[in-house]
Amino acid sequence: MLVYCVRHGESRYNAEGRIQGQSDVPLSDLGRRQGEAVAAALAELPIEAIYVSPLRRALQTAEPLAKALRLEIQTDPRLKEVHAGEFQDRLRSEIEREHPEVMARWRSGDPDFGLPGGETRRNLMRRGEEVFDEIRRADCQQVVVVAHGGLLVAALKALLEIPAHRHPFVLHNGSISQLEFADGLVRLLSLNHTDHLRDVGFGGRGDL
Repeated sequence: MLVYCVRHGESRYNAEGRIQGQSDVPLSDLGRRQGEAVAAALAELPIEAIYVSPLRRALQTAEPLAKALRLEIQTDPRLKEVHAGEFQDRLRSEIEREHPEVMARWRSGDPDFGLPGGETRRNLMRRGEEVFDEIRRADCQQVVVVAHGGLLVAALKALLEIPAHRHPFVLHNGSISQLEFADGLVRLLSLNHTDHLRDVGFGGRGDL
């Protein structure tokens, strides 16, 4: 099975520098164009299913591709972004100023640390791996997963057996990464591919 992992296009919160976590934020105008670019990049492939986070920014990214392929979007709440607790909806710059120690610990990548009232990266890895393991058992050869930067990075780390404390990559908004499940092995064929966004524009990186 080939899995095309798409990070949603730029959201309004991405553009504003706000922490979104699981807040249900729509795409920005750039994000909508990125969704169209993703559809153009993947629409000619023999994709059989599209699995999507139920948050609007992921759904709006997936909609142009689903329309082009004439496929129904299948949502799964386990594909949601990491929950950012009390910091959701607030400006990142404001949180950095008011809670520098907390944000420094989050940036350190401690897998067992969660923002106040939020979720740890280790838990995110567990649920990401769980939903991808379920997807890989589907009777399909090629599928698309549209989700979030934090969730996709966490799932890839779990599937590739990268230690939880390491953070070797981040994903751009609208990027496409290709994963292969074959012969009991997991292979990362491409990571953070953005050539299709060259004429559209790039959004942010990182999680939250």
